[in-house]
Amino acid sequence: MKWSSSISTETTIDKAVAEATSAIRKDMGDLPIHLTILFVSPHFKTQYDLIPNLIREQLSPGILLGCSGGGIIGGGNEVEQKHGFSLTCAHLPDVEIQEIQSDTTTLPGGDTAPSVWREWIGVPIEKNPQFIFLADPFTFRGEEFLNGIDFAYPQSAKVGGLASGAHFQGGNALYLGEKIHNAGLIGVALSGNIELDTIVAQGCRPIGEPMSITECDQTQLIAIGGKSPLTLLEEMIETMSEYDRKLMQTSLFLGIEMNPLKDDPGQGDFLIRNLMGVDRDSGTLSIGAILREGQLVQFHLRDKVMSAEDLSMLLTRYSGQSRGTEPAGALLFSCLGRGEYLYGKPNHDSDVFKEKLGTVPLGGFFCNGEIGPVGDTTFLHGYTSSFGIFRPSH
Repeated sequence: MKWSSSISTETTIDKAVAEATSAIRKDMGDLPIHLTILFVSPHFKTQYDLIPNLIREQLSPGILLGCSGGGIIGGGNEVEQKHGFSLTCAHLPDVEIQEIQSDTTTLPGGDTAPSVWREWIGVPIEKNPQFIFLADPFTFRGEEFLNGIDFAYPQSAKVGGLASGAHFQGGNALYLGEKIHNAGLIGVALSGNIELDTIVAQGCRPIGEPMSITECDQTQLIAIGGKSPLTLLEEMIETMSEYDRKLMQTSLFLGIEMNPLKDDPGQGDFLIRNLMGVDRDSGTLSIGAILREGQLVQFHLRDKVMSAEDLSMLLTRYSGQSRGTEPAGALLFSCLGRGEYLYGKPNHDSDVFKEKLGTVPLGGFFCNGEIGPVGDTTFLHGYTSSFGIFRPSH
């Protein structure tokens, strides 16, 4: 297995493709390419349809997968607010690659058997597939789709992101094989001698203590540990620093524990969800998730310092784990709200990745939503960096 990633900031599409493919060919040598993942900035939107042929004129890409993005990552570098085109290519011997495409308008019903979902998507579970998904944010039924795929493939890793760069339906490009789509979902299932490790950095720090939900109604959080959430927050404010008090006004979130069997949940074990509203009369909060009584929850704060610390901690934890085989390539699906907008400088997340994991080829893009797991469940996130790290099984 060998991966290679390159990026070009050339301002004409033919030069951008030529520069990116030249770097790939030089790095890959005579090895055949089985999978090529492309990301392209909206500066080239009038030429989206030219890109597959331009690539094929320069190299044999194998299966082509990719999309448009408001910011582009390639060769371990992040390009924002300017022309960007990246290719991430993989030589994958003993790996089967299966294309996936759906408009997601007609999904299997929520009460159907897992086998119905497998038949619908066309990927046998016996092959232990690992998934990369790319989707259009205007037409993707994300929560229902991911719930169904988790139901059908509970042991499979899933990672990906929602295309970005367009402000209207039909403006994004999704590349799969010989075709370009501007709606729905595309992806690949990878089976055989390949493992997909996932890291989801949600960029938050917990405050207070984890407590159980004692009363809720759908998305309404009524009581935590027998107290109204607003009362709990008012008590917490008394012990907080001035810095954290200011953050609470703009950057307060609720973390929901995703593994009830874990005795001592820590940072990274909570699914971070937005606070959608507050009823000051009753002291209840409206949360961007369906809640249930007994769930462990904890309030979280987010800013650039916490985001950086969270990413560093998770990548340090990953780099210290023993896996048997080393990472060969990686994809980064990062929120449009991260990057220079959050950190005030380019390449933050990719630089931390290099610092912790070395020169693993890294491509990706800045998304309208990021796909990745928390615990054993796959979610559509915001404000995260979701990594997919690829290595041989043996």
